[in-house]
Amino acid sequence: MKLSNLSATAVLASVASGHTIFCQLKTPAQTFPVSHAIRTPSYDGPQTDVNNNNMACNGPPNPTTPSDKIIDVKAGDTLGAIWRHTLQSGANDVMDPGHKGPVMAYLKKVTDATKDNGVGSGWFKIQEEGYANGKWGTDTVINNGGNQVIKIPECIEDGQYLLRAEMVALHGARSVNGAQLYMECAQINVTGGKATKTPTTASIPGIYKSSDPGLLIDIYNKPPGTSSPYKIPGPALFTC
Repeated sequence: MKLSNLSATAVLASVASGHTIFCQLKTPAQTFPVSHAIRTPSYDGPQTDVNNNNMACNGPPNPTTPSDKIIDVKAGDTLGAIWRHTLQSGANDVMDPGHKGPVMAYLKKVTDATKDNGVGSGWFKIQEEGYANGKWGTDTVINNGGNQVIKIPECIEDGQYLLRAEMVALHGARSVNGAQLYMECAQINVTGGKATKTPTTASIPGIYKSSDPGLLIDIYNKPPGTSSPYKIPGPALFTC
């Protein structure tokens, strides 16, 4: 118990160094520059109030900068959401490795990806990784040089979408609103979709509750295990 508490204290002491930003998008064709078609913030802090409108695409206290760019992707493509500690960081500085938690990705079909603020209905989850075999989703992203692997479903409609990539740090999640949620939205245009399946959608805010077991958890003294598996927050994963 004492070791766990010491570990928690050490992690809490490194909160600022643990912040992170989804700042680049990688397609099969190229890796785009930092902030290209992504509403990146000037500060790398988290959101903690799951009922706040800034849960959609980030915002105060992390002011984001609009982008007039849209990235073309093909349905079925595997993309990389690239995370960095700051906009100037490299692949060896993604997020403090002591920050453990799930990673998710969502899409929302919109009329104009450069203008839609993301708030409200229309979101569906297309990627998630929680906890398995002693490894968190955040571990996978950090060990992969900050690359969160996201496949665009081949069965969706063509059109413009917001792509919301998210990482959650649970070091402070033993108390309500203690989980740190990091997210940004990329602006993409999907082509080649088969439009054979319509996803069930949800609202942001609204996809999470502060009492969700995946967001209110003591990962040090009551870590997930075989008898108590981790429950990834949010709606069910959409698949074709």
